[in-house]
Amino acid sequence: MNEPVNQPATPPALPASVYPFGLRDDKSRSRPRRIAVIPGDGIGVEVVAQALRALAPLGVQVQTSHFPWSADHYFATGETLPQGALADLRDNYDAILFGALGDPRVPEQIVARDVLLGLRFGLDLYINLRPVQLIDERLCPIKGKRTADINFTVLRENTEGPYVQMGGSFKRDTADEVAISEDLNTRRGVERIIRAAYTLATTPHGGTHSPPRVCMVDKANALPHAHGLWQRTFKAVAREFPAVAASHLYVDVAAMEFVRAPERFDIVVTSNLFGDILTDLGAALCGGLGVAASGNIHPGRCSLFEPVHGSAPDLAGKGLANPLAAFLTLALLLEHIGEPLAAHRLRLAVEAVVRAGRTTRDLGGELSTTQCGDAVLHALQALPTHSAEPVAQPAGSKSQGGMPP
Repeated sequence: MNEPVNQPATPPALPASVYPFGLRDDKSRSRPRRIAVIPGDGIGVEVVAQALRALAPLGVQVQTSHFPWSADHYFATGETLPQGALADLRDNYDAILFGALGDPRVPEQIVARDVLLGLRFGLDLYINLRPVQLIDERLCPIKGKRTADINFTVLRENTEGPYVQMGGSFKRDTADEVAISEDLNTRRGVERIIRAAYTLATTPHGGTHSPPRVCMVDKANALPHAHGLWQRTFKAVAREFPAVAASHLYVDVAAMEFVRAPERFDIVVTSNLFGDILTDLGAALCGGLGVAASGNIHPGRCSLFEPVHGSAPDLAGKGLANPLAAFLTLALLLEHIGEPLAAHRLRLAVEAVVRAGRTTRDLGGELSTTQCGDAVLHALQALPTHSAEPVAQPAGSKSQGGMPP
């Protein structure tokens, strides 16, 4: 995978609309967009640093502020997420660029729990949006799959399920120990994530099929109460969108179909736990977690964007971390703050780097983290300084470099 970085004469036209969840275009806004940067632990620090390098050549006018919340900060101060942080982020920032949290020195990962889950719950970031899109066929472990075959989006409910930490243990560390974790599902929470899936499916070019498809994934045959709610809600909302092809799969079948026939999927919506698991499988179809981006979103509000990979403490400081997921995560963030052309150009640069084999070892290349970042910036600067205006395209088409949010 070592080829010249060949750029098109002009970037392909940008789809007219692919992201319906972003900030409102406030013409009276008197300041640049503000981004809170939380590098976190391990390789999060390294990959976020690389992604931020793209802002200048993209010409995006933003202000960035760094926050130190991490394991090191916790050991130095005893602080995880400080009092007032949620209000500050909600009221004074437009988006959060997040690296990763996780350090084996921290008991029960309380920093990751308090900061990441605290931000998801405290800012009510109920949409976890994860594109599953193959950049280059050589990255896919499944024989014969093209980039057009693996091109869908998973919407994971992000504020309920087992992640709310309801439950407890009795007679801990004894032979009679009992442990219970509750799976919380509310009609409001389930309905709004399902509606978000239909919103994306009915946004021009938000989906990749014609007619657009929404597949809901659950396990109602084993969880009749919690996922019976998902089934009833999905059927009720689906009736409001007759132009969308609605379908349902149990999670075990969905996992099989992700591998057997990923081309059947367009928009997938599912619960917090199942979405967490299925999207890692989706990432494997596309080359691994090193190219997996995500957004934790509340439409129209400050939202958090993070690469899917963790802090990987065994790789930290060695220059081995793949920064491409962080670049693709920044592209999602740019869409959210109203910079779709910059997002489009950044994705084109990442695609060019992957096609040329200018990658880290996990993708078959030989570059360090910084060298891979250099390659992305070189590819970005090699793009023409102008780009075609957004144009309408037939439903189901895919512009090279464009992806649903």
